[in-house]
Amino acid sequence: MINTIIVDDSEMVRDVIRDFLEEDGNFNIIGEACDGEEGVEKILSLNPDLVTSDIEMPKMNGLEMIDKVMSKHPVPIVVITSHDTAKTAYEAAMKGALEFYSKDLFLKDISPEKKQNIYDTLKRISGVKSRGGSSFLQDFHTQPKAHEEPASAPEAANVHRNQKIDMVVLASSTGGPKALSKFFSLMPGDFPLPIAIVQHNSSGFDKDFVIWLDTFAQLNIKLAEEGESPSAGNVYVAKTDKHLELRRRSDGSGYIFFYNDNEAEQNQKPAADVLFRTAAETCGKSLISVVLTGMGADGADGTQKVKKHGGITIAQDEESSLIYGMPKAAFETGCVDKVLPLDQIPDELVRLACKESGAQ
Repeated sequence: MINTIIVDDSEMVRDVIRDFLEEDGNFNIIGEACDGEEGVEKILSLNPDLVTSDIEMPKMNGLEMIDKVMSKHPVPIVVITSHDTAKTAYEAAMKGALEFYSKDLFLKDISPEKKQNIYDTLKRISGVKSRGGSSFLQDFHTQPKAHEEPASAPEAANVHRNQKIDMVVLASSTGGPKALSKFFSLMPGDFPLPIAIVQHNSSGFDKDFVIWLDTFAQLNIKLAEEGESPSAGNVYVAKTDKHLELRRRSDGSGYIFFYNDNEAEQNQKPAADVLFRTAAETCGKSLISVVLTGMGADGADGTQKVKKHGGITIAQDEESSLIYGMPKAAFETGCVDKVLPLDQIPDELVRLACKESGAQ
């Protein structure tokens, strides 16, 4: 059983979350708290495997609570909050929160597939504690500095040294906000290629995620818009609840973003597989794909498609991944060219892109 503490100032919300977790049969609710101060006391005394927490609470808010807990006795924490505190929720990532959900999700009917996806994610997150103990979570709690100097990476393989690159596509999920903040703090502002991202976010959290992530980057972070053509200096984040595609313009002059409303893939919408697959068909060998930390296998099929069309494929290594699910699934396809620690991937992209770029 996964011993869990629920922290929220609303008794009704605590009851909803309790009922949701107990329905699965694998979560044992060992305590509840109505504010961050009580939350800290119960977490330190009861030593749970998992904590769910709101952000806006009396006496001590969720950010303060997470900071205190992670500095004293790190445990896996999941934020469940409202849309109007979404930007603050991502600030919680810098303090150690591992996943984010909207309260609205639990206050309405959830499909069996979505329920199972949430249960599986929470179970995997609770396992982070046993995987690396306090030291692993404390390392994750360490905040990246804005615009850090990139670590040196090995030179790209000779086979890729002269390959013309037009576009980079990137996938991330659980642990992604923290990883992406680190990643973009290391990316130079003059990087010559556009980057498109699928980060698995809760519905409605995408705009605040972009605003938050932009504070760490020298590149411009924005939502990808329907009909927009990607250009160098910009990072395009897929909106929630639709799949992002990259296609060639009808006149053949460049690339353009489209959205589709097809069924979820790998229980995700947007799915990285859709972006990777359409980008591979469009860009061919002029594409680089990157799979970062996350649960599940989204991006694995897309990685295969990128490789099949002659592109370059990169995956984050296990040691630096909070959840080695998506990178592992990509690696196990046998189609990953490079496996690198998170802090070496930006430097590798610069090496691959700078001399032979041809951004559209």
